[in-house]
Amino acid sequence: MRERTRRIVAGMILIGVACGVLFVQTASYDIPPPPPPGDAASISRQSAAAMLETLQVKGRSARTHYDRAQFGDGWQRQGICDTRNIILARDLVDEVVNSDCRVLSGELHDPYSGQTISFVRGASTSDAVQIDHVVALGDAWQKGASQWPRARRIAFANDPLELLAVDGQANQRKGAGDAATWLPPNKSFRCQYIARQIAIKARYQLWVTAAEKQAMQRVLGKCPGQTAPMAES
Repeated sequence: MRERTRRIVAGMILIGVACGVLFVQTASYDIPPPPPPGDAASISRQSAAAMLETLQVKGRSARTHYDRAQFGDGWQRQGICDTRNIILARDLVDEVVNSDCRVLSGELHDPYSGQTISFVRGASTSDAVQIDHVVALGDAWQKGASQWPRARRIAFANDPLELLAVDGQANQRKGAGDAATWLPPNKSFRCQYIARQIAIKARYQLWVTAAEKQAMQRVLGKCPGQTAPMAES
């Protein structure tokens, strides 16, 4: 798989006290995406509906022993950057990133609500934009991930294909829901959302429940030409 990096230009503000002039100096940082698991199924550009038919249909297993820490202690780091800031920098526009690879501000065109949200880093403001696991970790746990080694779960939780910057309130309402229990309020994004879930489940060989598959089919019935996204590389 061809390695790709994203270059983010971070602004460092230097104040010239003697002359009272504000200077801006820029520094560049190569930010690689988290590496995909080596044994994951490769995803090609194909019909989401056809890909759905390749997923195993089974009942939901017990949630026994599930904990967020089963997927790693927080976000994985890539050099000075962590996954949260990598995804924020990818999904926001007009983003400002400091020399520590922290996204300080930006605008999110939120796919879940259809609204534009201003992101400003801060104790009381950062949660306005959250990073959603498109296939919720709790859902993944009950549909195959509980049997994975820890390293695979960590890779899953940090895979860019599995992550989207979204409205914090919508993310909280989703919780661990699958397609049978939660869909984005923004109906124009539902086909893309379902296609992304299917691509993730195919990539990691997670199964779907019968009710979940039926919900996915109902959504895709309105967009028969919808393709599944390819894994980011």
